[in-house]
Amino acid sequence: MKKLFAEFFGTFWLVFGGCGSAIFAAGIPELGIGFVGVSLAFGLTVLTMAYAVGHISGAHFNPAVSLGLWAGGKFEAKDLIGYILVQVIGAIAAAGVLYLIVSGKPEFETVGGFAANGYAELSPEGYSMMSALVAEIVLTAFFLLVILGSTNARAPKGFAPIAIGLALTLIHLISIPITNTSVNPARSLSQAIFADGNYMSQVWLFWVAPIAGAILGGVIHKAFFEKE
Repeated sequence: MKKLFAEFFGTFWLVFGGCGSAIFAAGIPELGIGFVGVSLAFGLTVLTMAYAVGHISGAHFNPAVSLGLWAGGKFEAKDLIGYILVQVIGAIAAAGVLYLIVSGKPEFETVGGFAANGYAELSPEGYSMMSALVAEIVLTAFFLLVILGSTNARAPKGFAPIAIGLALTLIHLISIPITNTSVNPARSLSQAIFADGNYMSQVWLFWVAPIAGAILGGVIHKAFFEKE
């Protein structure tokens, strides 16, 4: 139960901090944090919670990461359902709190895109479904390679959260214009539920692509980089 609570709170913090920065702080004229600030916010959520609860649950905070670690031989299949369930619940809870806060703004009418992920007409820069699919698969695969490599027994001790947080920052710097950056199915679902637009119809891609990429990354690490 401690592991599941850690995953719940970690995923909550990721969505609340990352998506919250995009919703509240990114677009303020002259003072907004922009793409760079949002990218850094996502990285910081993972870095801080990895140090806070990583020793309890492994700090997945992401269904794709759990599946990628399983594919890489670092996570047991019997724990997958529990982890994925609490990750999704944590993400939706965070999105609900974000909705509650943003709806209290004077003259509130709609949450708009609510930092949701999308492609084609819902992509920040209009990128196609194929572009989104390729980007999410490649970026999630490399995310898993960083996670598995930095947590390997032969890697320097104590630095994994920094490497993982910076990797997530880089991922967002690359792909916010493409898909608003998912690499996390729970984060995508939670925002799509509340967003004003046809985002729910596109959530499938942000489950399929990150999971496929994560499994690919796990398999590559196990095949080529695991110690004999």
